[in-house]
Amino acid sequence: MAIIAQLSDIHIAAGRGGVVADDSGPVRALRAAVSSLLSLPARPDAVVLTGDLADGGRPAEYARLHALLSPLPMAVYPMPGNHDDRDALRAAFHDHPAVAESGVLPQAPLQYAVNVAGTRLVCCDTTLPGSPYGNMDAERLAWLETTLAADPGTPTVVATHHPPYPIGIPFLDDLRFIEPAGFADVIGRHRQVVRVISGYVHRGSVGMLAGRVSTTCPSTYRQLFLDLTSAGRAAVTGEPAGFAVHLIGADGGATTHFLPTGNFRPLMEVE
Repeated sequence: MAIIAQLSDIHIAAGRGGVVADDSGPVRALRAAVSSLLSLPARPDAVVLTGDLADGGRPAEYARLHALLSPLPMAVYPMPGNHDDRDALRAAFHDHPAVAESGVLPQAPLQYAVNVAGTRLVCCDTTLPGSPYGNMDAERLAWLETTLAADPGTPTVVATHHPPYPIGIPFLDDLRFIEPAGFADVIGRHRQVVRVISGYVHRGSVGMLAGRVSTTCPSTYRQLFLDLTSAGRAAVTGEPAGFAVHLIGADGGATTHFLPTGNFRPLMEVE
């Protein structure tokens, strides 16, 4: 069984002078998330970061992000979100072969596939530089088709930043995939895909896409208010920060857990 942890919407932010403050909210929140991962009785085989890793896409933000993640002993796989800068993210994680080889042209999509304990993790780039919207154009869909076709026998998790299914929060649904049908068609043709996991929403949700269970991940920083009635602006809540853990079996069985950040110790034995 592969254990893949998912951290999302970290939003490390530089303040005045381009410095990331040590006591800033996103920094403290990421420290808590890293501590939580390290406290799990069964540590994940890998961690995927599903976008909006930096708030302003600045090199200093990615440098701090890289340093804050350094206590993790497992592989960490970053992906861009609409707040990220592909080139700055790629430069900060240049020591990661899959990231370094994902594109050489300026602002090339940052997407790749890796093996995690017998499960394939396919990281897609749904960002449109300069836009909050998500999509995968014909070239990126062709890459996904080819990537999935190359290994039809291995259980596969496909990761995106923008969710390809409706969340129910109107303003978020307006900003998700511009044309989700093409993505759904590709997923539907490949039976080995057992999960589609996304970020962007700043809260956990579960939906369906092309017959596959699809999920979004809580933010390590702030959660969005669940407002299903209005197309209004984003509002944050006092809900705890969190992350997701995906368990993928060799037979393709998949289970997802949503966890708040904190120390995980049993309070009592239950008979």
